[in-house]
Parts: sequence; structure tokens; C-alpha cells
Amino acid sequence: MTVSFLTSEELQAKRIKYIPKGISNGNLNVAERASGATIIDIDQNEWIDFAGAIGTLNVGHSHPKVTAAVNKQVEKFLHPGFNVMMYEGYINLAEKLCEITPGDFAKKAALFNSGAEAVENAVKVARRFTGRQGVVSFTRGFHGRTNMTMSMTSKVKPYKFGFGPFAPEVYQAPFPYMYHKPDEMSEKAYINLVIREFEDFFISTVAPETVACVVMEPIQGEGGFIIPPKEFVQFVSEFCRKHGIIFVADEIQTGFGRTGKLFAIEHFDIIPDLITVSKSLAAGLPLSGVVGRSEILDAADAGEIGGTYAGSPVACAAALAVIDIIDEENLLAKSEMIGEKIECKLKELAVKHDCIGDIRRSGSMVAAEIVENRASKLPNKKRTAEITAFANNNGLLLLSAGINGNVLRFLTPLVITDEELAKGLAIIERAFEQTNL
Repeated sequence: MTVSFLTSEELQAKRIKYIPKGISNGNLNVAERASGATIIDIDQNEWIDFAGAIGTLNVGHSHPKVTAAVNKQVEKFLHPGFNVMMYEGYINLAEKLCEITPGDFAKKAALFNSGAEAVENAVKVARRFTGRQGVVSFTRGFHGRTNMTMSMTSKVKPYKFGFGPFAPEVYQAPFPYMYHKPDEMSEKAYINLVIREFEDFFISTVAPETVACVVMEPIQGEGGFIIPPKEFVQFVSEFCRKHGIIFVADEIQTGFGRTGKLFAIEHFDIIPDLITVSKSLAAGLPLSGVVGRSEILDAADAGEIGGTYAGSPVACAAALAVIDIIDEENLLAKSEMIGEKIECKLKELAVKHDCIGDIRRSGSMVAAEIVENRASKLPNKKRTAEITAFANNNGLLLLSAGINGNVLRFLTPLVITDEELAKGLAIIERAFEQTNL
């Protein structure tokens, strides 16, 4: 085994020399090992992880049950390729996903490698099933970096600028943003307004008869952890049902306990036709899936969906362990408790810092919108960047989000200890104090 004796500075120099600048790094230190919600870098510095590899590590780094399952699978075989010879892990995981996702109808599951692949294949089967071409996503939505999913994504920079032309027949519908509703308008009036705008969208922009699917993040991730009203989501679901449109819940960031439910769509009391899953599904190993109505997924013929590495047996072993861990360690309840503690600290900080304009939470999916002041609600990207930079230079991995880059987002592993959480929140408090000077 080759052991590296390079310093952090030497590795950072190699990173600059050999890795494209388009691949970003929020933290320039180099990881050596990790467990739970803590990473140790090669200089033996400790980092509390509030980023979770962008929401990928709900069961934490190197969970013993996951590593044991992975090691056991590695000893058997690495990858015969499911399209060449089947293996039990893929079949068992498909069965488990069909069991745990909402809906008591007949379901099937297809496995892939990444979230973008899952979304793209959901679009493929929806188009084949309906015989239609149109795809509708939402403003501020994020669905990936492939050509199709870039087309569905709302934020131009850094995700789309200069990378066109984009896929045709993709449209973005309005999505409610309760914090930025007009001050003179009641919540009910604003919700009704956005619903009317959604209806008008299907008159002015695209006819529903031409739309194969509507793809919605139940809570927008990269868009800034925007939580829509239940009435809006239910209206969209019913609109899809009425017009024969496939309703796809993109649960790639929200799934597997992040919002205190196994899937965020459960908060809205609706059953989607298809669900896309990835990120925390396999505890950091590349794996994704499309789960939903059998008749939709069966619309594609043999060989029309899949991929060389789709449904890696090693990743399937990890995913089956993840699903067990969520149940055995009661991580849905813990997600809610973690979120409550983060929200409490942010509310405490909001008393001192007028730049905290809005605090949003569903389970442990928590966001703080940073503004110039609460009266104006104008985005404060500079202060947000200063806070995240301070955190990432002082022992806390922290990410921002939002169309304007002014939302702090919290994606702690659900196995985080009270001590780790307290350490991380103490750094957050210092970050607000130091950037207020």
C-alpha cells in the first residue's frame, strides 16, 4: 500500500496543478480519517462536519455497520455488472426501497450512480410512459449538472453559465417563497397568488397536454432550503393527477431522515408517482435510484435504462445497512432533536444580529437567511461568505446556498453527538461575532 508523506501545502499545490478550478473546495485542508460528525485532517486538526458531504452522510462518516457491510461485500466481488449477471444486493435494495417509500400501490426501483442520473432517468421513463416531451421544474430548483438536469436547474451561475445550449422542452414554474412575500399580503393571499401563477404558467408557457412530468424538490436544497406551503404542493400534485402528468418528488437531498421523516414529501400528505433518491442513501458511496409506480418504470424496454456501474453491489450493501441504521438508532426522532437545537441557537443569535432575517427548519434541515437588515430583507452575500469562511478556517465545515448565495445551510450527520453539535454551534456563534466587527 502506498502511503503519502506529503504536507497539506504540497497536496494543495498538486490540487492546483492537476485538478480543474471548476471543481470547488469550501475547505482547503486534506482529510485523513473521519468518524461520526468529525473529520481529522493530515495535520491532525479536528473538523466538526455541518456539511455532511452536501447532505450525503445522514448516518455519519464511517459508521461501523456500513463499513462492515462494505467490507463483507468487497470480499465476495466488486462488480459483475447487473446488466450482465444479477446479484442479490441490487434486488434486495430495490425491494426495500419499494417498501419504505410512500404509496401502497405496486412499485419498482431502478438504481443508478448519481442524483442527476436518477432525475434524468425519471424524466426518461415519464416521457416514455406518457408519450409527451415537456418537463416542468421550478424556479430556484436544483437537479444536477448533466445537460438535462442543468436545463431543469434554476441558478445560472455557477451551474449553467456558458454551458449551453440546453435541453429543449424544459420549463420552470413559479415556486412560493414565504419569507419574500409582499409585506402587505397575508400568507393565505400569497399562497393563492402563487397557485394562480402556477395555473397561468400552463396557459402562457406550456400546455399541460404536452407535459410528461413535473419534478419538484419537496424542500428546495441549493435554492436555500425553501419550504413550500402544504396547500401549494397538494395543488401541484392534484393538477398533475388531473392532467395525466407524472409527479416526481426529487428527494435526493431531503431523503432518509433529513427532515425528520424518511422522505420530505410525507410532510405534505401526498403520494408522488416517482421518487428520486441518492446522497445519504449509501453513506457516501455513489448510488441513486428512481422508485415508483410499476407501470411507469416498466414503460421502458430492456436495455433502455441502466448503466455500466449502475447499482454497484458495494454501494447496495452500504445502502441496506443505512436503512437499518436509520430504524435501529431512531434517527428520524434524532433529526428533529438536532434541528431544534440548531434552531434554538440561531434564534438566540438573531437577538444579537439583525443580519439573520429568516430561520427555516424541517427536521434537521435548517437554514438561516442572511440579509442586510430585517427591514430591507436584501440578501447579504458578503456577510454569508465571511461567516462560512470563518467557520471553515476554524474547525467547522459549513456551506451556503440560495440563488443569491446568502443562506447558511446546516446538514449535520444525524448521528452527531451532543458534544460535537455544541462545538460546532460555538464556532457558529464566534463566526457571527467576528464578522460583525
